[in-house]
Amino acid sequence: MSTDPNVSGEFSPRQSAVLAEALRLLVEGGDKALTTAGLARAANCSKESLYKWFGDRDGLLAAMISFQQSKVRTAERPGERLTAEALHDHLETFACDLLEVLSGDVSLALNRLAIGQSSRDGSKLGRLLVEHGRRQIDRRARSLIDAGKRAGLLRFDDADGAYHTLYGLIVSDLHVRMLLGEPALKDNRVQARRAVDAFMTLHGTA
Repeated sequence: MSTDPNVSGEFSPRQSAVLAEALRLLVEGGDKALTTAGLARAANCSKESLYKWFGDRDGLLAAMISFQQSKVRTAERPGERLTAEALHDHLETFACDLLEVLSGDVSLALNRLAIGQSSRDGSKLGRLLVEHGRRQIDRRARSLIDAGKRAGLLRFDDADGAYHTLYGLIVSDLHVRMLLGEPALKDNRVQARRAVDAFMTLHGTA
């Protein structure tokens, strides 16, 4: 069975609980521990429900990745008047959430698994991570900095280039080092604040 799962990051509480259990199984037992039967037992649900919600194994992985990336907030509110202070707060929230997610056991396990499965033809899990994880995070963050430019708070000619500057200031080589076994930062908010301050120095209008 293969269906297009709901990977918008908006899941019911029950689906969210199942996805959290799936991620726990992956972290604790690796790829082999993540089976439909095993997840159904661990999450106390039927295999039929898993197929209905997420489709096949690729659909489940895509939903797990989408569930993870939805934890990275940009904190925008419809109709909000964007001020310099609000923009800074939103960017700092994004930066801190991004560091929290990337340094977590789940993200590290997913990325290590994707790297281990990679070949000259690439990794299916790697493609899912890009499509349902990184690209969705990028899209929401670029929307935020575009809003900052429209409000006259940011200046840049290339939104994509400005966003990648922000991402680089936040993450630097931290994710690679953590994938290689180094411990995470003791305080992500300090790194987040420094990154946003540097970004505003480069691209802020004030």
